[in-house]
Amino acid sequence: MTKMRQETEEIPAAAERLLKSAPETIAPIARAFRTFAPHVVVTIARGSSDHAAYFLKYAIELMLGLPVASLGPSIASIYGARMKMGGAASIAISQSGASADIVAMAQTAREGGALTAALVNTLPSPLSLACEHALDIKAGPEQAVAATKSYVNSIVAGLALIAYWAEDSKLKQALERLPEQLEKAQTLDWSIMLDTVANAQSLYMLGRGPTMAIAAEAALKCKETCELHAEAYSSAEMLHGPVSLVDRNFPVIAFAARDAAESSISEIINGVVAKNPHCYISSQQSADAIRLPFIATGHPLTDALALIVPFYHFVEQLSRKRGLDPDKPAALKKVTVTR
Repeated sequence: MTKMRQETEEIPAAAERLLKSAPETIAPIARAFRTFAPHVVVTIARGSSDHAAYFLKYAIELMLGLPVASLGPSIASIYGARMKMGGAASIAISQSGASADIVAMAQTAREGGALTAALVNTLPSPLSLACEHALDIKAGPEQAVAATKSYVNSIVAGLALIAYWAEDSKLKQALERLPEQLEKAQTLDWSIMLDTVANAQSLYMLGRGPTMAIAAEAALKCKETCELHAEAYSSAEMLHGPVSLVDRNFPVIAFAARDAAESSISEIINGVVAKNPHCYISSQQSADAIRLPFIATGHPLTDALALIVPFYHFVEQLSRKRGLDPDKPAALKKVTVTR
């Protein structure tokens, strides 16, 4: 068993471990955010952590009605710009908490007047010390280069923060059920795509809203573990140019949750099938694309998050089928330090 596979299978237990501690670790930070009452939220992250931040952007905008923007860390680390951050809250996400540019941007946000919080898998760390609040995502040691359980737990931590901040009982209840739902997601088999995608040179990952963040993470995993070019697009952007590249040897994977965007994603993928029969979607609404099994968790946000689990299993298989070791991606290291 590869380390990537092993750590993917640890996702339900890691989520349960984090959520059990939420009343003591996450609720106090949520109260601080609610008292501060920011007018805008900014995120600071790179790689898979940035995809987690992307997911939380949609969650915050949907649940709290606050605009969310991603800050480029180089604004602080390379350009040394000062930021006017009064009235803003900042959420920095990093597995290691060690990258100098992420730390510099978090420090700049704090100095500019923002309320700052770090979601990290390493305490203490430079990032946790740079922020007013630090939350241990409790993913546990992650040895595979490709992040899996730390990606999921970063989102779970953020969703719990939002649930307590918004005092939203439905999201809290969905999170209570989430470890069990993630366990069910472990049993889903997406290997129907294996032969087609293994022989492709490029593919698209589609999503919309929170599933756009899942699509972005899926595309990254194809690149880093399979040496396969993949690009993530909003399904709304698909017909604005990207569709022109699609042919019979260009697979398309659409991530759809049980939310308001599901029907629009299905409509787009149905229109692409005529150009390419190798279109896949995690929905029962598509009449033409090949349907991927999914878990209906009872909440649109946790529905979207659960989709990454069967994909992680699939991409680990895909890497091995292409003759690669998913634990040792070419030219990559577990901790990436940039400035």
